[in-house]
Amino acid sequence: MKRFFKLNDNELISQLILKRNIKDVFFISVGVILASIGLKGFLLPNNFLDGGAMGVSLLLQILTGLNLSILIILVNLPFILLGAKQISIPFAVKSSLAIFVLAYLVHVIQLPTITDDKLLIAVFGGFFLGAGIGFSIRGGAVIDGTEVLAISVSRKSSLTVGDFIAVFNVVLFGIAASIVSVETAMYSMLTYFSASKTVDFIINGIEEYIGVMIVSDDAEIIKEMVAIKLERGVTVFRSDGGFGKKGLAMPDRKILFCVITRLEVSRLLLEVEKIDRGAFVIQYPIKDTKGGMIKKRPFH
Repeated sequence: MKRFFKLNDNELISQLILKRNIKDVFFISVGVILASIGLKGFLLPNNFLDGGAMGVSLLLQILTGLNLSILIILVNLPFILLGAKQISIPFAVKSSLAIFVLAYLVHVIQLPTITDDKLLIAVFGGFFLGAGIGFSIRGGAVIDGTEVLAISVSRKSSLTVGDFIAVFNVVLFGIAASIVSVETAMYSMLTYFSASKTVDFIINGIEEYIGVMIVSDDAEIIKEMVAIKLERGVTVFRSDGGFGKKGLAMPDRKILFCVITRLEVSRLLLEVEKIDRGAFVIQYPIKDTKGGMIKKRPFH
């Protein structure tokens, strides 16, 4: 009789760690290569900037004439040390290796001039650099340490991570406009927007996930509709609510929660409205998911 043996916990954990490490190395390697193409093929030959630590490195290269590879390491080094303290040692190690490899590739790679059109340089330079940053983040590392600093500042002030990065880049592009030229600063802003949108696409994927909470007296019917007709998982929370001046209590009320893609939102809302036009529906974005009844995100 054929017997099947289940892996013990240590073997399973070792396999999961190995699989995760292989994926991390792949994503970081792809990210570093794409970022080096963006720098050497587009931005560096035309003195264009990006935002963040990479933008600081490019600006210093324009002003001082120092090797960009050295500047990339020196500018990001404080952020990596901060990341080791604020996030984790493995994160700092992976980020350090990614930045050193990026600096090496920028030093040795020689690419022909791809285009002289400044608009194409800004857009595609930002695209390749943003893709590189995005894939590196997918691998659990950074090649631009600004976000590490932003996380640290947000913990000690009222600024959010997004607010700090926005302020940082406004100051950077302002300095570029006053020292280099206004035109360079404007094209650099376009590069930054292209890079940031590409990072969002690589990290979040084309199908952004939406969390939907539904409060309805017909919760059981809606639950059946989501599970059978839409073929999506649904979770039921029991709650105690109220409304109106007296705050009338409604014990044991059911709240439904499900996760769908943005492309499926309109269909879900239509089906809910067919059942209960007065249903209270809350939507909010979800950055990522794992497991459950929804399909995996691209590049995940």
